Amino acid sequence: MAVKGDETRARIIAAARTLVEAQGCHGTGLNEVLAMAGAPRGSLYHHFPGGKDQLVGEALTAAGREVDTMIDELAGTLPRARDLVPALLDALADRMVAGGYAKGCPVATVALEVASSNEHLRRICAGVYEGWQRRLADALRTEGHESADDLAATVLAVIEGSLVLARAGRSRLPVERARRQVVRLLA
Repeated sequence: MAVKGDETRARIIAAARTLVEAQGCHGTGLNEVLAMAGAPRGSLYHHFPGGKDQLVGEALTAAGREVDTMIDELAGTLPRARDLVPALLDALADRMVAGGYAKGCPVATVALEVASSNEHLRRICAGVYEGWQRRLADALRTEGHESADDLAATVLAVIEGSLVLARAGRSRLPVERARRQVVRLLA
């Protein structure tokens, strides 16, 4: 694929990520994605022959990698989980506030929307969450935490729940409260 084609494809995925996170899968139209990406309609069918499901799936995967990178970078500078998790919460909250509360978890909107109706996208969301949970469990295991997998699942649930509440209330307060409790939990 030519460089121009790669750039067009990347713009379409980026536009889909932004819109789907803010509006959900069903609330995001393909014409809206193409307009935001500045791409012709033919590009969609050329780059995503599987249609909207393929595009949303790739957008979710890219969003998952964004948070993977965030976790990895924080882990590189904050090797203790009790420092890493609050920093991750802060980074996600900063991202949410900067996005005018249209952003929260880049996967949650779709996960909640399609969990019972679209097996393909549900599996992608589950895989992204499993990856994040595994990264958190690895950090906890390195620190010697017993039941690192269970603790990582709890921490991820706290992160996700606090972001949903913060986004719904258009307030950072739920994340700040969750942050304080996670610090206590991991101490």
